[in-house]
Amino acid sequence: MARTDITDDDQGKKVVNDRGDEIGQVVEVQHGTAHVDPDPGLTDSLKSKLGWADADEEAYPLQENMIEDITDDEIHVSSDM
Repeated sequence: MARTDITDDDQGKKVVNDRGDEIGQVVEVQHGTAHVDPDPGLTDSLKSKLGWADADEEAYPLQENMIEDITDDEIHVSSDM
């Protein structure tokens, strides 16, 4: 069974579509919602993995109904995204 619930451990993961294209990265998790930076730079990636990044005007909430699966490294979203 695919896991689709967001936890704090998902911060820093890549978000990929069904073709495997990276479309962003989770920069913050708030109240079970992943906030995604659609074009993270290396600095953002490192800050997120260290827990130093905050969601800002460039981070967008990922709707739970778009999530198909969450693995150890990635969040897979439906092609509708």
